[in-house]
Amino acid sequence: MRVLVIGGGAREHAICKAVHESNGQLYAFMKNLNPGIKKLAKDFYIHNETDAQKVLEYALKNKIELAIIGPEAPEEAGVTNVLEENGIMVASPTKEAAEIETSKEFMRNLMEKYRIKGSVKCKAFSDVEMAREFIEMLDGEVAIKPIGLTGGKGVKVAGDHFKSIEEAVKYAKEVIEKGIGGYNRVLIEEKVVGEEFTIQAFCDGETIFPMPAVQDHKRLLPDDKGPNTGGMGSYSHKSGILPFMTFDDYEEAATILQKIIEALKKEKRMYKGVIYGQFMLTADGVKVIEINARFGDPEAMNVLPLLKTNFIDICVAMVEGKLNNMKISFDNKSTVCKYVVPEGYGINPIAGKEIKVNEEAIKREGGLLFYASVNEKNGNIYTTTSRSLAIVGIADEIDEAEKICEKCLKYVEGKHIFIRHDIGKRELIEKRIRHMEKLRG
Repeated sequence: MRVLVIGGGAREHAICKAVHESNGQLYAFMKNLNPGIKKLAKDFYIHNETDAQKVLEYALKNKIELAIIGPEAPEEAGVTNVLEENGIMVASPTKEAAEIETSKEFMRNLMEKYRIKGSVKCKAFSDVEMAREFIEMLDGEVAIKPIGLTGGKGVKVAGDHFKSIEEAVKYAKEVIEKGIGGYNRVLIEEKVVGEEFTIQAFCDGETIFPMPAVQDHKRLLPDDKGPNTGGMGSYSHKSGILPFMTFDDYEEAATILQKIIEALKKEKRMYKGVIYGQFMLTADGVKVIEINARFGDPEAMNVLPLLKTNFIDICVAMVEGKLNNMKISFDNKSTVCKYVVPEGYGINPIAGKEIKVNEEAIKREGGLLFYASVNEKNGNIYTTTSRSLAIVGIADEIDEAEKICEKCLKYVEGKHIFIRHDIGKRELIEKRIRHMEKLRG
């Protein structure tokens, strides 16, 4: 089958690898030349991924039968809609269904309307003084979120990013006045305390099939310090859940995703593709932090390499509404993923610096390499302002997977790179377990 993957990051490299391993003929449409995708693809085109007309032209020219969209921006731009209108199957949601991610206000309103568990106290504002009143009502214990897309970097939380009500109001004002995230509007939510985790699920508009749980690490620096990023790395456990949670917690989160899919169907927004729930496990159960309309990045790199079922078959089943007929299975292995990023990432990243990658040595050590946002010139790899590449270790236990990941990272060299090494290490995981035990009393 001729398959088009849209997007050029590490998540898309993982998707392309899954397509390639499912015997698909791979075509790629990306804004940067990803060296990993380039090697796998029969053909590729470098262009802005949100240009729906250009994507369509390229798809028709190459007789594409199935398309998969990696990032959220092309979904918001209606790329799925345009391809579908021209008879191409798309295993990613339409613009209308993807609003579950592209408008945080829409997501909260949908959960409220259909009384879906896991919501939090929240309100959206265009008026700074009204926002102030709500922040004061919650004693400043809030999360402040732009309504639209900010690449995972727009959310600020009390205690982590600001220390007072005044600072909270100042950021809310900035979001409203500057239109951060594309709207002159801000979402204020009560701050929830607990441990974050992600569940991604295949979805055919009615049924979901949840994948193993993953924990991402948004903060730049070890021990969860520093600014928020797009994600510095992640881990998963062979059991399918994480060391600090129970199977009941997993079921609760998966049920929330199922209810959201049913609500979208009632709203005549059939959701087909991968859906991703970012949850907080709290003393009062599972709370929804956000819902995303695609694979997570880095979380795709934890789950896709474990997938035993033909990925293209799953994508077709999602499009055709036949997920119930599929037998989907994953390897019972643990994974650890760590990103290599340019020095200054999250604050003032240094672009254009060379990174040397020994691909053969990484393979020999049993690791997986996924290229992200880099530039390739004359066979050399250079940093951009975004994340550069990710290494994944896979083993029975998280400890072993983490050691494989670290061994492989030695084969990535550059004067101006940074890695958050504590991801997947026993001390950090035990800290999370203790945190949950304390919260649950």
